[in-house]
Amino acid sequence: MAPSKQIRRIAVIGAGPSGLAAVKYLLAEKCFETIDVFEKRSYIGGVWNHCPGALKESASTPVPQLSPNGLSEEPTWLPKAGSQEILEPTFISPVYDTLDTNLPKELMAYGEKQFPLDAQDFPTHITVKKYVSEYGEGIKELIQFGTQVTDVRRDNEGTTGWLVTTRNLLSGTRTTKSYDAVVAANGHFDVPYLPDIPGVEAWNAAYPGAITHSRSYDSPAPFTDKKVIVIGSSASGLDIGNQINQVCKGKVLASQRTDLYLSPSTATDKAYYPEILEFLPAATHERAVRFADGRIENDIDSIVFCTGFLYSFPFLSSLNPPIITHGRRVQNTYQHLFYIYNPTLVFPVLAQRVVPFPLSENQAAVFSRVWSGRLSLPTAAEMEAWEASTVAEKGDGPAFHLLPFPLDANYMNMLHEWATTAKPHPDLNNNGNGKGCNHWGEKEKWMRGKIHEMREAFFSKGEERRSIKSLEQLGYDFERWQNE
Repeated sequence: MAPSKQIRRIAVIGAGPSGLAAVKYLLAEKCFETIDVFEKRSYIGGVWNHCPGALKESASTPVPQLSPNGLSEEPTWLPKAGSQEILEPTFISPVYDTLDTNLPKELMAYGEKQFPLDAQDFPTHITVKKYVSEYGEGIKELIQFGTQVTDVRRDNEGTTGWLVTTRNLLSGTRTTKSYDAVVAANGHFDVPYLPDIPGVEAWNAAYPGAITHSRSYDSPAPFTDKKVIVIGSSASGLDIGNQINQVCKGKVLASQRTDLYLSPSTATDKAYYPEILEFLPAATHERAVRFADGRIENDIDSIVFCTGFLYSFPFLSSLNPPIITHGRRVQNTYQHLFYIYNPTLVFPVLAQRVVPFPLSENQAAVFSRVWSGRLSLPTAAEMEAWEASTVAEKGDGPAFHLLPFPLDANYMNMLHEWATTAKPHPDLNNNGNGKGCNHWGEKEKWMRGKIHEMREAFFSKGEERRSIKSLEQLGYDFERWQNE
């Protein structure tokens, strides 16, 4: 199945890492007349644009937070760097001031651009922001900054066109234009998920400000000398828990419902608990919770929910069939990418537990070739069958989009092989085959399989880790491992 008409005009929503990759591969097809990129921030980089900690502290998260639906986030107007007179729209980012990535730069990088040799091996968020900005430098003229997409809907029933409405945040002017295809690369780190545990709403009312979400975290300083519970076992839960553990009263109480995605540095570094079963009422207990094993902890000062985010596309609320219902996954998608009922709409990097930058290139290689007519999609029935079988295997919740190793490697290489089957065209580079993408061989799979171990080794170095610029320096030499 291919889109039913020739595609000429494309809208890309977001100038973060996946939006930039999309533009590069679309340009490489040399057949699209218009590629308009809409970015609500003033800079390239998406969530890698760190925002002031004070902005995070001023934002509130509903407790519980279960709904993915709502209005588009309004900006806060803050002075532009280097100027007190010029204001720019600023949005909350989950990137925190003390963040180092959980991926080594050798694996994290785009295929066409490596990280600087002198950058620490698990880069800081500042390094990543600069790196992504450099990656997108050549396409900045296509980006309309300070422009928020407020609505995307089908142009006319029965056609493949899209009407995209945008708002210029500075002037307030709204504009609607028609496009043949849309890349929804707005990310999925805007709407926190904070589960409805018995008693949590009343507990939050009794102790305002004690419950927060990782989206509001910027540094461990506010948790100094406090008794803290950190909920969640993924990368953010592990890292934030480790940071707070350095300053809090006693050990962090790490509450985890599932096995650790990233292993703790030692079994005794924090106090490990199962999930919270109940927030106990203020009338009978003092700031207390009950865990699944029956233990009760009192005098809790702060609780940080590192429980992830809900998928949310508020500008696509009119879409039918919908892509968002409960928000725990994106419905009606094929291969975590194409909207089944109109594949001129795509959603890059919905998948989690993946290496996002090279994955965004492989996905872009596929959908740009489909839209240029060099690749075909299965029938709608076949795409529906793929989704149904994935739901049967993994469920209708967050596990649907989880691709922990080796699933992510298989998915990467499947996309690579799919892209290479495109019909050659004499106008294209690479002997008519177009812009290449990433294939993970033995070395990449070796790195991917050892990331948890490498990360543990890197962060165990403390501040000394800043001087570690490569995996070899950390003690991970692929060629030596291969020979042995």
